[in-house]
Amino acid sequence: MELALPSLATGAVDRVWYSADGSNLYAKTASGRIFKTNDFEQWQFIADPKISPPAEETPLTAGLPEAGLKLASGGAQGRLYGVGRDVYRSDDGGESWVNLTSFRGSCLLGAGLKAVAASSSDPDEVTVASATGVWRSVDAGLSWTGLNDFLPNLPSGHLLGLPSGTRGVRLSVANSAAEIEWAPGEKTAWKPVDAAESQREQNIRAALSLVLKHPVTAVATAKDYIYAGDTEGRLRVSADAGVSWGAVSKLGESGQVEAIWVDPNDPRVAVAALNARAGGVPNQVKPSYVLRTMNGGGFWDDVTANLPETASAHGVTADRASGAIYVATDAGVFVTATDLGSAGRPGSWTLLSERLPAAAATDVKLDAGGNQIYAALDGYGVYSAIAPHRLRDARVVSAADYSARPAAPGALLSVLGARVESAASDDVTAPVLHASDTASEIQVPFSAKGNTVSLSLDATAGAFTFQVPLRSVSPAIFVDPEGTPLIMDAASGILLDSSKPARASSRIQVLATGFGQVKPDWPAGLAAPLNEPPRVAATVHAYLDGSPVEVTEAALAKGLIGFYLIEIQMPRITNTGPAELYLEAEGQQSNSVRLYVGQ
Repeated sequence: MELALPSLATGAVDRVWYSADGSNLYAKTASGRIFKTNDFEQWQFIADPKISPPAEETPLTAGLPEAGLKLASGGAQGRLYGVGRDVYRSDDGGESWVNLTSFRGSCLLGAGLKAVAASSSDPDEVTVASATGVWRSVDAGLSWTGLNDFLPNLPSGHLLGLPSGTRGVRLSVANSAAEIEWAPGEKTAWKPVDAAESQREQNIRAALSLVLKHPVTAVATAKDYIYAGDTEGRLRVSADAGVSWGAVSKLGESGQVEAIWVDPNDPRVAVAALNARAGGVPNQVKPSYVLRTMNGGGFWDDVTANLPETASAHGVTADRASGAIYVATDAGVFVTATDLGSAGRPGSWTLLSERLPAAAATDVKLDAGGNQIYAALDGYGVYSAIAPHRLRDARVVSAADYSARPAAPGALLSVLGARVESAASDDVTAPVLHASDTASEIQVPFSAKGNTVSLSLDATAGAFTFQVPLRSVSPAIFVDPEGTPLIMDAASGILLDSSKPARASSRIQVLATGFGQVKPDWPAGLAAPLNEPPRVAATVHAYLDGSPVEVTEAALAKGLIGFYLIEIQMPRITNTGPAELYLEAEGQQSNSVRLYVGQ
Protein backbone atom coordinates (compact mmCIF):
# COMPACT_ATOMS: atom_id res chain seq x y z
CA MET A 1 0.00 0.00 0.00
CA GLU A 2 2.83 2.42 0.87
CA LEU A 3 4.38 1.94 -2.59
CA ALA A 4 1.02 1.91 -4.47
CA LEU A 5 1.70 -1.51 -5.99
CA PRO A 6 -0.78 -4.27 -6.91
CA SER A 7 0.61 -6.65 -4.25
CA LEU A 8 3.41 -7.01 -1.70
CA ALA A 9 6.85 -5.96 -2.83
CA THR A 10 10.20 -7.64 -2.26
CA GLY A 11 13.83 -7.04 -3.26
CA ALA A 12 15.06 -6.46 -6.78
CA VAL A 13 14.81 -9.25 -9.39
CA ASP A 14 17.01 -8.94 -12.48
CA ARG A 15 15.66 -11.67 -14.77
CA VAL A 16 12.62 -13.90 -15.24
CA TRP A 17 12.13 -16.70 -17.78
CA TYR A 18 9.91 -19.72 -18.45
CA SER A 19 10.84 -23.31 -19.08
CA ALA A 20 10.38 -24.51 -22.68
CA ASP A 21 6.89 -25.89 -21.98
CA GLY A 22 5.83 -22.90 -19.86
CA SER A 23 5.18 -25.00 -16.76
CA ASN A 24 7.99 -23.50 -14.66
CA LEU A 25 8.91 -19.89 -14.02
CA TYR A 26 12.44 -18.92 -12.97
CA ALA A 27 13.63 -15.73 -11.30
CA LYS A 28 17.17 -14.46 -10.75
CA THR A 29 17.46 -12.01 -7.87
CA ALA A 30 19.80 -9.04 -7.71
CA SER A 31 21.99 -11.06 -5.31
CA GLY A 32 22.45 -13.74 -8.00
CA ARG A 33 20.29 -16.49 -6.53
CA ILE A 34 17.90 -18.39 -8.81
CA PHE A 35 14.45 -19.62 -7.74
CA LYS A 36 11.80 -21.69 -9.49
CA THR A 37 8.04 -21.95 -9.09
CA ASN A 38 5.52 -24.24 -10.78
CA ASP A 39 2.44 -23.14 -8.83
CA PHE A 40 3.20 -19.39 -9.03
CA GLU A 41 3.13 -19.09 -5.26
CA GLN A 42 5.87 -21.16 -3.57
CA TRP A 43 9.47 -20.73 -4.72
CA GLN A 44 12.30 -23.27 -4.63
CA PHE A 45 15.98 -22.27 -4.51
CA ILE A 46 17.98 -23.72 -7.42
CA ALA A 47 21.60 -24.50 -6.58
CA ASP A 48 22.39 -26.20 -9.91
CA PRO A 49 25.02 -24.03 -11.68
CA LYS A 50 23.77 -25.37 -15.01
CA ILE A 51 20.53 -23.41 -14.56
CA SER A 52 21.11 -19.88 -15.80
CA PRO A 53 19.09 -17.18 -17.57
CA PRO A 54 18.80 -17.59 -21.33
CA ALA A 55 20.13 -14.94 -23.67
CA GLU A 56 17.87 -11.91 -23.91
CA GLU A 57 15.49 -12.01 -26.85
CA THR A 58 15.95 -9.63 -29.77
CA PRO A 59 12.83 -10.22 -31.89
CA LEU A 60 12.37 -8.15 -35.02
CA THR A 61 9.98 -5.27 -34.53
CA ALA A 62 8.58 -2.54 -36.72
CA GLY A 63 9.02 0.12 -34.02
CA LEU A 64 9.42 0.81 -30.31
CA PRO A 65 7.46 3.10 -27.96
CA GLU A 66 10.63 3.71 -25.91
CA ALA A 67 14.29 3.60 -26.81
CA GLY A 68 16.15 0.64 -25.34
CA LEU A 69 13.02 -1.42 -24.70
CA LYS A 70 13.68 -5.02 -23.57
CA LEU A 71 11.50 -7.42 -25.54
CA ALA A 72 9.93 -10.88 -25.35
CA SER A 73 7.88 -12.67 -28.00
CA GLY A 74 4.45 -13.73 -26.82
CA GLY A 75 3.94 -16.98 -28.70
CA ALA A 76 1.02 -15.75 -30.81
CA GLN A 77 1.64 -14.36 -34.27
CA GLY A 78 2.80 -10.74 -33.96
CA ARG A 79 2.53 -10.70 -30.11
CA LEU A 80 5.38 -8.85 -28.41
CA TYR A 81 5.91 -7.56 -24.88
CA GLY A 82 8.40 -4.91 -23.84
CA VAL A 83 9.60 -3.21 -20.67
CA GLY A 84 11.23 0.16 -20.23
CA ARG A 85 9.71 2.84 -18.03
CA ASP A 86 6.41 0.92 -18.42
CA VAL A 87 5.23 -2.44 -19.75
CA TYR A 88 3.96 -2.55 -23.32
CA ARG A 89 2.21 -5.03 -25.63
CA SER A 90 2.02 -5.19 -29.38
CA ASP A 91 -0.24 -7.53 -31.34
CA ASP A 92 1.06 -6.60 -34.77
CA GLY A 93 4.81 -7.10 -34.60
CA GLY A 94 5.51 -3.63 -33.25
CA GLU A 95 3.45 -1.53 -35.67
CA SER A 96 1.47 -0.29 -32.67
CA TRP A 97 1.88 -0.61 -28.90
CA VAL A 98 -0.41 -0.50 -25.86
CA ASN A 99 0.94 0.87 -22.59
CA LEU A 100 -0.17 -1.64 -19.95
CA THR A 101 1.00 -0.03 -16.71
CA SER A 102 0.91 3.77 -16.99
CA PHE A 103 -1.41 5.43 -14.47
CA ARG A 104 -1.32 9.14 -13.66
CA GLY A 105 2.23 9.45 -14.89
CA SER A 106 3.60 6.49 -12.92
CA CYS A 107 4.08 2.78 -13.56
CA LEU A 108 1.67 0.48 -11.71
CA LEU A 109 4.56 -1.91 -11.04
CA GLY A 110 6.85 0.77 -9.69
CA ALA A 111 10.13 2.01 -11.06
CA GLY A 112 13.07 -0.09 -12.16
CA LEU A 113 11.57 -2.61 -14.59
CA LYS A 114 14.37 -5.03 -15.47
CA ALA A 115 13.13 -7.78 -17.81
CA VAL A 116 10.06 -9.42 -19.30
CA ALA A 117 9.19 -13.02 -20.22
CA ALA A 118 6.20 -14.55 -21.97
CA SER A 119 4.94 -18.11 -21.59
CA SER A 120 5.22 -20.38 -24.61
CA SER A 121 2.02 -22.16 -23.59
CA ASP A 122 -0.19 -19.09 -23.24
CA PRO A 123 0.42 -15.83 -25.17
CA ASP A 124 -1.61 -13.92 -22.57
CA GLU A 125 0.69 -14.93 -19.71
CA VAL A 126 3.53 -12.49 -19.15
CA THR A 127 5.89 -11.92 -16.20
CA VAL A 128 8.04 -8.88 -15.38
CA ALA A 129 11.15 -8.63 -13.20
CA SER A 130 11.60 -5.31 -11.43
CA ALA A 131 13.23 -3.48 -8.53
CA THR A 132 10.18 -4.43 -6.45
CA GLY A 133 10.04 -8.12 -7.35
CA VAL A 134 8.14 -10.36 -9.76
CA TRP A 135 4.82 -9.39 -11.38
CA ARG A 136 2.60 -11.67 -13.47
CA SER A 137 -0.39 -11.15 -15.72
CA VAL A 138 -2.57 -13.90 -17.25
CA ASP A 139 -4.74 -11.54 -19.32
CA ALA A 140 -2.13 -9.98 -21.60
CA GLY A 141 -1.25 -7.24 -19.14
CA LEU A 142 -4.72 -5.94 -18.28
CA SER A 143 -4.25 -6.85 -14.59
CA TRP A 144 -1.20 -7.77 -12.48
CA THR A 145 -0.45 -9.88 -9.42
CA GLY A 146 2.75 -10.04 -7.44
CA LEU A 147 4.53 -13.36 -6.91
CA ASN A 148 6.55 -11.98 -3.99
CA ASP A 149 4.79 -13.27 -0.87
CA PHE A 150 6.92 -16.42 -0.62
CA LEU A 151 9.95 -15.39 -2.67
CA PRO A 152 12.86 -15.22 -0.18
CA ASN A 153 14.33 -12.01 -1.51
CA LEU A 154 14.14 -9.49 1.33
CA PRO A 155 17.10 -7.11 0.84
CA SER A 156 18.29 -7.40 4.44
CA GLY A 157 20.74 -4.84 5.75
CA HIS A 158 21.77 -4.10 9.32
CA LEU A 159 19.60 -4.67 12.38
CA LEU A 160 18.71 -1.22 13.70
CA GLY A 161 16.54 -2.26 16.63
CA LEU A 162 15.17 -5.33 18.42
CA PRO A 163 11.68 -5.84 19.87
CA SER A 164 11.15 -3.63 22.89
CA GLY A 165 7.88 -2.27 24.19
CA THR A 166 5.73 -1.13 21.29
CA ARG A 167 8.57 -1.35 18.76
CA GLY A 168 9.44 -4.43 16.73
CA VAL A 169 12.46 -5.57 14.74
CA ARG A 170 13.86 -2.72 12.64
CA LEU A 171 16.06 -3.39 9.64
CA SER A 172 17.86 -1.27 7.10
CA VAL A 173 17.29 -2.10 3.44
CA ALA A 174 20.48 -3.12 1.64
CA ASN A 175 21.93 -0.50 -0.70
CA SER A 176 19.24 1.95 0.35
CA ALA A 177 18.53 4.63 2.94
CA ALA A 178 15.18 3.01 3.71
CA GLU A 179 14.27 1.47 7.06
CA ILE A 180 11.61 -1.20 7.59
CA GLU A 181 9.96 -2.71 10.68
CA TRP A 182 8.23 -5.96 11.58
CA ALA A 183 6.02 -4.52 14.30
CA PRO A 184 4.67 -6.55 17.24
CA GLY A 185 1.49 -8.27 16.08
CA GLU A 186 2.35 -7.88 12.39
CA LYS A 187 1.29 -10.88 10.29
CA THR A 188 1.66 -9.71 6.70
CA ALA A 189 4.80 -7.83 5.75
CA TRP A 190 7.62 -5.51 6.70
CA LYS A 191 6.44 -1.89 6.65
CA PRO A 192 8.46 1.21 5.76
CA VAL A 193 9.04 3.48 8.76
CA ASP A 194 10.70 6.81 9.40
CA ALA A 195 14.39 6.24 8.71
CA ALA A 196 15.49 8.34 11.67
CA GLU A 197 17.92 5.72 13.02
CA SER A 198 19.53 5.14 9.63
CA GLN A 199 19.81 8.88 9.06
CA ARG A 200 21.34 9.43 12.50
CA GLU A 201 24.02 6.82 11.82
CA GLN A 202 24.68 8.28 8.39
CA ASN A 203 25.10 11.76 9.87
CA ILE A 204 27.57 10.47 12.48
CA ARG A 205 29.62 8.64 9.84
CA ALA A 206 29.65 11.74 7.63
CA ALA A 207 30.81 13.97 10.48
CA LEU A 208 33.57 11.56 11.50
CA SER A 209 34.67 11.19 7.88
CA LEU A 210 35.45 14.90 7.85
CA VAL A 211 37.34 14.70 11.13
CA LEU A 212 39.38 11.59 10.26
CA LYS A 213 39.77 12.48 6.56
CA HIS A 214 38.70 9.03 5.38
CA PRO A 215 35.22 7.66 4.51
CA VAL A 216 33.94 6.15 7.78
CA THR A 217 31.78 3.04 7.29
CA ALA A 218 31.18 1.83 10.88
CA VAL A 219 30.85 3.55 14.26
CA ALA A 220 30.28 2.30 17.82
CA THR A 221 30.14 4.30 21.03
CA ALA A 222 30.10 3.60 24.77
CA LYS A 223 30.61 6.16 27.51
CA ASP A 224 33.30 8.55 26.18
CA TYR A 225 34.74 6.01 23.72
CA ILE A 226 34.16 6.31 19.98
CA TYR A 227 35.28 3.55 17.60
CA ALA A 228 35.39 4.30 13.87
CA GLY A 229 36.32 2.12 10.90
CA ASP A 230 36.74 3.20 7.28
CA THR A 231 36.61 1.91 3.72
CA GLU A 232 40.22 0.70 3.75
CA GLY A 233 40.03 -1.33 6.95
CA ARG A 234 41.57 1.30 9.22
CA LEU A 235 40.37 1.53 12.84
CA ARG A 236 40.56 4.67 14.98
CA VAL A 237 39.54 5.12 18.63
CA SER A 238 38.85 8.17 20.76
CA ALA A 239 38.64 7.77 24.54
CA ASP A 240 37.54 11.36 25.21
CA ALA A 241 34.37 11.76 23.14
CA GLY A 242 36.23 12.77 20.00
CA VAL A 243 38.55 15.41 21.42
CA SER A 244 41.60 13.37 20.42
CA TRP A 245 42.15 10.17 18.44
CA GLY A 246 44.61 7.31 18.80
CA ALA A 247 46.90 6.03 16.10
CA VAL A 248 45.60 4.22 13.02
CA SER A 249 45.31 0.44 13.33
CA LYS A 250 45.16 -1.80 10.26
CA LEU A 251 45.81 -5.54 9.91
CA GLY A 252 46.65 -7.13 6.57
CA GLU A 253 44.80 -6.41 3.36
CA SER A 254 41.27 -6.54 4.69
CA GLY A 255 38.50 -4.49 3.13
CA GLN A 256 36.25 -1.91 4.73
CA VAL A 257 35.09 -2.10 8.33
CA GLU A 258 31.46 -3.27 8.33
CA ALA A 259 30.51 -3.28 12.03
CA ILE A 260 31.94 -2.75 15.51
CA TRP A 261 30.70 -4.09 18.85
CA VAL A 262 31.85 -2.36 22.04
CA ASP A 263 31.29 -3.47 25.64
CA PRO A 264 28.89 -0.87 27.12
CA ASN A 265 30.33 -1.34 30.63
CA ASP A 266 34.01 -1.54 29.70
CA PRO A 267 34.47 0.26 26.36
CA ARG A 268 38.14 -0.67 26.21
CA VAL A 269 36.88 -4.03 24.91
CA ALA A 270 35.59 -4.14 21.33
CA VAL A 271 35.32 -6.46 18.32
CA ALA A 272 35.35 -5.33 14.68
CA ALA A 273 34.01 -7.11 11.58
CA LEU A 274 35.53 -6.35 8.16
CA ASN A 275 35.30 -7.34 4.54
CA ALA A 276 37.74 -10.19 3.96
CA ARG A 277 39.34 -8.71 0.87
CA ALA A 278 40.15 -5.15 -0.08
CA GLY A 279 37.97 -4.38 -3.07
CA GLY A 280 37.20 -8.10 -3.43
CA VAL A 281 40.69 -8.73 -4.85
CA PRO A 282 42.11 -12.11 -3.74
CA ASN A 283 45.59 -12.40 -2.27
CA GLN A 284 47.83 -15.18 -1.03
CA VAL A 285 47.51 -14.29 2.66
CA LYS A 286 44.75 -15.66 4.85
CA PRO A 287 42.44 -12.70 5.51
CA SER A 288 41.98 -11.16 8.95
CA TYR A 289 38.41 -9.94 9.17
CA VAL A 290 37.38 -10.32 12.82
CA LEU A 291 39.55 -8.27 15.17
CA ARG A 292 39.52 -7.81 18.96
CA THR A 293 40.91 -5.14 21.24
CA MET A 294 41.06 -5.16 25.05
CA ASN A 295 42.89 -1.88 25.57
CA GLY A 296 40.77 0.68 23.76
CA GLY A 297 42.32 0.18 20.32
CA GLY A 298 45.94 0.29 21.43
CA PHE A 299 46.34 -3.13 19.86
CA TRP A 300 44.01 -5.28 17.78
CA ASP A 301 44.49 -9.04 17.60
CA ASP A 302 43.18 -11.32 14.87
CA VAL A 303 40.46 -13.75 16.01
CA THR A 304 39.41 -14.84 12.50
CA ALA A 305 40.88 -18.32 13.19
CA ASN A 306 39.02 -20.98 11.18
CA LEU A 307 36.36 -18.73 9.64
CA PRO A 308 35.97 -19.35 5.88
CA GLU A 309 38.68 -17.59 3.87
CA THR A 310 36.30 -16.67 1.08
CA ALA A 311 33.70 -15.06 3.35
CA SER A 312 33.43 -11.50 4.64
CA ALA A 313 31.96 -10.36 7.95
CA HIS A 314 29.05 -7.90 8.01
CA GLY A 315 27.93 -7.82 11.63
CA VAL A 316 29.28 -8.70 15.06
CA THR A 317 28.00 -8.89 18.65
CA ALA A 318 29.29 -10.38 21.87
CA ASP A 319 28.39 -11.27 25.45
CA ARG A 320 31.15 -10.14 27.81
CA ALA A 321 30.16 -12.36 30.74
CA SER A 322 30.30 -15.63 28.79
CA GLY A 323 32.98 -14.57 26.29
CA ALA A 324 30.75 -15.47 23.35
CA ILE A 325 31.34 -13.68 20.04
CA TYR A 326 28.88 -13.95 17.16
CA VAL A 327 29.71 -12.85 13.64
CA ALA A 328 27.49 -12.54 10.56
CA THR A 329 29.32 -13.59 7.39
CA ASP A 330 28.67 -14.47 3.77
CA ALA A 331 28.71 -18.13 4.89
CA GLY A 332 26.19 -17.67 7.72
CA VAL A 333 26.34 -16.93 11.46
CA PHE A 334 29.29 -18.24 13.47
CA VAL A 335 29.97 -18.31 17.22
CA THR A 336 33.14 -18.76 19.28
CA ALA A 337 34.08 -18.47 22.95
CA THR A 338 37.01 -16.55 24.34
CA ASP A 339 38.03 -14.44 27.31
CA LEU A 340 37.18 -10.90 26.27
CA GLY A 341 39.18 -9.58 29.19
CA SER A 342 42.53 -11.18 28.36
CA ALA A 343 44.63 -12.02 25.34
CA GLY A 344 43.81 -15.71 25.33
CA ARG A 345 43.35 -17.39 21.98
CA PRO A 346 39.71 -17.90 20.93
CA GLY A 347 38.32 -21.35 20.31
CA SER A 348 37.21 -22.56 16.91
CA TRP A 349 34.26 -20.90 15.26
CA THR A 350 31.08 -22.98 14.90
CA LEU A 351 28.46 -22.40 12.21
CA LEU A 352 24.95 -21.91 13.61
CA SER A 353 23.05 -23.88 11.00
CA GLU A 354 20.17 -25.40 12.97
CA ARG A 355 16.83 -24.09 11.67
CA LEU A 356 18.57 -21.45 9.57
CA PRO A 357 18.51 -21.45 5.75
CA ALA A 358 21.83 -21.54 3.94
CA ALA A 359 22.28 -17.86 3.15
CA ALA A 360 24.59 -14.93 3.74
CA ALA A 361 24.06 -13.23 7.10
CA THR A 362 23.99 -9.44 6.98
CA ASP A 363 23.90 -8.78 10.73
CA VAL A 364 23.60 -10.38 14.16
CA LYS A 365 22.62 -8.90 17.54
CA LEU A 366 21.87 -9.98 21.11
CA ASP A 367 19.05 -8.51 23.16
CA ALA A 368 19.85 -6.29 26.13
CA GLY A 369 20.18 -9.23 28.51
CA GLY A 370 22.22 -11.36 26.11
CA ASN A 371 19.47 -13.97 26.21
CA GLN A 372 18.11 -14.00 22.65
CA ILE A 373 20.03 -13.82 19.39
CA TYR A 374 18.66 -12.20 16.24
CA ALA A 375 20.20 -12.86 12.82
CA ALA A 376 19.39 -11.06 9.56
CA LEU A 377 19.77 -13.33 6.52
CA ASP A 378 19.91 -11.97 3.01
CA GLY A 379 16.64 -12.77 1.28
CA TYR A 380 15.09 -14.64 4.19
CA GLY A 381 14.58 -11.95 6.83
CA VAL A 382 15.27 -12.08 10.56
CA TYR A 383 15.45 -15.20 12.75
CA SER A 384 15.57 -15.38 16.56
CA ALA A 385 16.42 -18.04 19.14
CA ILE A 386 17.73 -18.42 22.66
CA ALA A 387 21.40 -17.45 22.47
CA PRO A 388 23.58 -20.60 22.29
CA HIS A 389 26.03 -19.33 24.92
CA ARG A 390 23.24 -19.63 27.50
CA LEU A 391 23.75 -23.41 27.35
CA ARG A 392 26.96 -22.90 29.32
CA ASP A 393 25.98 -19.76 31.22
CA ALA A 394 22.41 -20.24 32.46
CA ARG A 395 20.22 -17.30 33.48
CA VAL A 396 16.93 -16.91 35.35
CA VAL A 397 14.60 -14.39 33.71
CA SER A 398 10.93 -13.53 33.58
CA ALA A 399 9.04 -16.09 31.51
CA ALA A 400 6.91 -13.27 30.09
CA ASP A 401 9.56 -11.37 28.15
CA TYR A 402 12.96 -12.90 29.06
CA SER A 403 13.90 -9.75 30.98
CA ALA A 404 15.81 -9.69 34.27
CA ARG A 405 12.93 -8.18 36.24
CA PRO A 406 12.37 -9.16 39.92
CA ALA A 407 10.28 -12.19 40.77
CA ALA A 408 7.03 -12.19 42.74
CA PRO A 409 5.12 -14.88 44.66
CA GLY A 410 3.48 -17.19 42.09
CA ALA A 411 5.43 -15.72 39.15
CA LEU A 412 6.63 -17.79 36.21
CA LEU A 413 10.38 -17.78 35.59
CA SER A 414 12.42 -19.17 32.71
CA VAL A 415 15.79 -20.80 33.29
CA LEU A 416 17.60 -20.25 30.01
CA GLY A 417 20.29 -22.76 29.11
CA ALA A 418 19.41 -25.59 31.51
CA ARG A 419 17.10 -28.59 31.61
CA VAL A 420 15.84 -28.32 35.18
CA GLU A 421 14.75 -31.58 36.83
CA SER A 422 13.72 -30.16 40.22
CA ALA A 423 13.70 -26.78 41.95
CA ALA A 424 13.19 -25.46 45.45
CA SER A 425 13.05 -22.14 47.27
CA ASP A 426 14.00 -22.22 50.97
CA ASP A 427 13.13 -25.93 51.13
CA VAL A 428 9.75 -25.30 49.48
CA THR A 429 9.23 -26.99 46.11
CA ALA A 430 9.19 -24.66 43.12
CA PRO A 431 7.22 -26.60 40.49
CA VAL A 432 8.99 -27.30 37.19
CA LEU A 433 6.32 -26.80 34.54
CA HIS A 434 8.38 -27.47 31.43
CA ALA A 435 11.95 -28.50 30.68
CA SER A 436 14.04 -28.75 27.51
CA ASP A 437 17.74 -28.60 26.68
CA THR A 438 17.53 -24.87 26.01
CA ALA A 439 15.07 -23.60 28.64
CA SER A 440 12.92 -24.61 31.57
CA GLU A 441 9.95 -22.91 33.24
CA ILE A 442 9.41 -22.90 37.00
CA GLN A 443 6.90 -21.22 39.30
CA VAL A 444 7.90 -19.27 42.40
CA PRO A 445 6.04 -20.58 45.48
CA PHE A 446 3.26 -18.28 46.65
CA SER A 447 4.82 -18.50 50.11
CA ALA A 448 8.00 -16.67 48.99
CA LYS A 449 8.81 -13.68 51.23
CA GLY A 450 11.60 -11.15 51.73
CA ASN A 451 13.71 -9.10 49.32
CA THR A 452 15.23 -12.06 47.46
CA VAL A 453 14.21 -15.57 46.59
CA SER A 454 16.89 -18.27 46.60
CA LEU A 455 16.33 -20.86 43.89
CA SER A 456 18.15 -24.19 44.15
CA LEU A 457 18.00 -26.03 40.83
CA ASP A 458 18.97 -29.58 39.96
CA ALA A 459 19.64 -29.79 36.23
CA THR A 460 21.13 -32.33 33.86
CA ALA A 461 24.29 -30.20 33.77
CA GLY A 462 24.57 -30.07 37.57
CA ALA A 463 23.27 -28.04 40.50
CA PHE A 464 22.71 -24.27 40.34
CA THR A 465 21.72 -21.65 42.89
CA PHE A 466 20.34 -18.27 41.87
CA GLN A 467 19.49 -15.28 44.04
CA VAL A 468 16.62 -13.41 42.39
CA PRO A 469 15.25 -10.06 43.68
CA LEU A 470 11.72 -10.47 45.06
CA ARG A 471 8.83 -8.02 45.22
CA SER A 472 5.25 -8.47 46.33
CA VAL A 473 4.25 -7.78 42.71
CA SER A 474 6.37 -7.60 39.55
CA PRO A 475 3.88 -7.50 36.67
CA ALA A 476 4.82 -8.55 33.13
CA ILE A 477 2.71 -9.12 30.00
CA PHE A 478 3.60 -12.21 27.98
CA VAL A 479 5.10 -11.47 24.55
CA ASP A 480 6.59 -13.67 21.84
CA PRO A 481 10.09 -13.10 20.33
CA GLU A 482 8.59 -10.60 17.88
CA GLY A 483 7.16 -8.57 20.76
CA THR A 484 3.55 -9.62 20.08
CA PRO A 485 1.56 -9.64 23.35
CA LEU A 486 -0.78 -12.47 24.36
CA ILE A 487 -4.03 -10.50 24.36
CA MET A 488 -7.38 -12.04 23.47
CA ASP A 489 -10.84 -10.81 22.63
CA ALA A 490 -12.92 -11.77 25.68
CA ALA A 491 -16.02 -12.71 23.69
CA SER A 492 -14.38 -14.96 21.09
CA GLY A 493 -11.06 -15.96 22.65
CA ILE A 494 -9.25 -14.94 19.42
CA LEU A 495 -5.71 -13.63 19.82
CA LEU A 496 -5.50 -9.99 18.79
CA ASP A 497 -2.94 -8.67 16.29
CA SER A 498 -2.71 -6.26 13.37
CA SER A 499 -5.26 -8.25 11.34
CA LYS A 500 -7.59 -8.82 14.31
CA PRO A 501 -7.60 -5.58 16.32
CA ALA A 502 -9.43 -4.78 19.53
CA ARG A 503 -12.69 -2.87 19.12
CA ALA A 504 -14.16 0.08 20.97
CA SER A 505 -16.48 -1.01 23.85
CA SER A 506 -15.20 -4.60 23.66
CA ARG A 507 -13.49 -6.47 26.48
CA ILE A 508 -9.96 -7.77 26.10
CA GLN A 509 -8.05 -10.29 28.21
CA VAL A 510 -4.33 -9.90 28.87
CA LEU A 511 -2.20 -12.90 29.89
CA ALA A 512 0.42 -11.83 32.40
CA THR A 513 2.46 -13.00 35.36
CA GLY A 514 3.96 -11.50 38.52
CA PHE A 515 0.84 -10.10 40.21
CA GLY A 516 1.64 -11.87 43.48
CA GLN A 517 -0.76 -13.17 46.10
CA VAL A 518 -4.32 -14.22 45.29
CA LYS A 519 -7.48 -14.68 47.35
CA PRO A 520 -8.27 -17.32 48.40
CA ASP A 521 -4.77 -18.81 48.66
CA TRP A 522 -3.75 -21.14 45.87
CA PRO A 523 -0.81 -23.58 45.68
CA ALA A 524 1.92 -23.20 43.07
CA GLY A 525 2.01 -25.88 40.39
CA LEU A 526 -1.76 -26.41 40.33
CA ALA A 527 -3.95 -25.20 37.45
CA ALA A 528 -6.46 -22.53 38.41
CA PRO A 529 -10.07 -23.77 38.69
CA LEU A 530 -12.44 -23.24 35.78
CA ASN A 531 -15.05 -21.73 38.08
CA GLU A 532 -14.35 -18.70 40.28
CA PRO A 533 -10.55 -18.67 40.01
CA PRO A 534 -8.67 -16.91 42.85
CA ARG A 535 -8.52 -13.15 42.44
CA VAL A 536 -5.43 -10.94 42.59
CA ALA A 537 -5.03 -9.44 46.08
CA ALA A 538 -3.40 -6.24 44.77
CA THR A 539 -5.35 -3.56 42.95
CA VAL A 540 -4.55 -3.74 39.23
CA HIS A 541 -4.62 -0.73 36.91
CA ALA A 542 -4.40 -0.59 33.11
CA TYR A 543 -3.35 2.28 30.83
CA LEU A 544 -3.99 2.74 27.12
CA ASP A 545 -1.81 5.40 25.52
CA GLY A 546 -1.23 6.77 29.01
CA SER A 547 -4.92 7.06 29.94
CA PRO A 548 -6.49 4.75 32.56
CA VAL A 549 -8.97 2.14 31.34
CA GLU A 550 -11.30 0.01 33.43
CA VAL A 551 -10.03 -3.34 34.75
CA THR A 552 -13.11 -5.56 35.11
CA GLU A 553 -11.33 -8.68 36.36
CA ALA A 554 -7.89 -9.68 37.69
CA ALA A 555 -7.52 -13.34 38.60
CA LEU A 556 -5.57 -16.50 37.88
CA ALA A 557 -6.21 -17.67 34.31
CA LYS A 558 -8.70 -20.53 34.30
CA GLY A 559 -7.11 -23.92 33.70
CA LEU A 560 -3.55 -22.53 33.53
CA ILE A 561 -0.61 -22.57 35.94
CA GLY A 562 1.12 -19.33 36.89
CA PHE A 563 -0.78 -17.19 34.39
CA TYR A 564 -2.88 -14.23 35.47
CA LEU A 565 -5.75 -12.99 33.35
CA ILE A 566 -6.41 -9.25 33.41
CA GLU A 567 -9.69 -8.29 31.72
CA ILE A 568 -10.04 -4.74 30.44
CA GLN A 569 -13.07 -2.82 29.19
CA MET A 570 -12.13 -0.89 26.06
CA PRO A 571 -13.40 2.72 25.94
CA ARG A 572 -16.47 3.52 23.87
CA ILE A 573 -14.48 6.10 21.92
CA THR A 574 -10.82 5.47 21.13
CA ASN A 575 -8.29 6.26 18.43
CA THR A 576 -7.72 3.57 15.82
CA GLY A 577 -4.32 2.12 15.01
CA PRO A 578 -1.49 0.91 17.25
CA ALA A 579 -1.68 1.92 20.91
CA GLU A 580 0.55 1.45 23.95
CA LEU A 581 -0.86 -0.74 26.74
CA TYR A 582 0.66 -1.47 30.13
CA LEU A 583 -0.48 -2.73 33.53
CA GLU A 584 0.39 -1.52 37.02
CA ALA A 585 -0.02 -2.76 40.60
CA GLU A 586 1.39 -1.33 43.84
CA GLY A 587 3.35 1.22 41.87
CA GLN A 588 5.13 -1.44 39.78
CA GLN A 589 4.65 -1.08 36.02
CA SER A 590 4.68 -3.93 33.51
CA ASN A 591 6.38 -3.92 30.15
CA SER A 592 4.61 -1.78 27.54
CA VAL A 593 3.11 -3.64 24.56
CA ARG A 594 1.49 -2.71 21.27
CA LEU A 595 -2.29 -3.20 21.00
CA TYR A 596 -3.97 -2.68 17.64
CA VAL A 597 -7.32 -0.89 17.88
CA GLY A 598 -9.90 -0.97 15.10
CA GLN A 599 -13.14 0.84 14.51
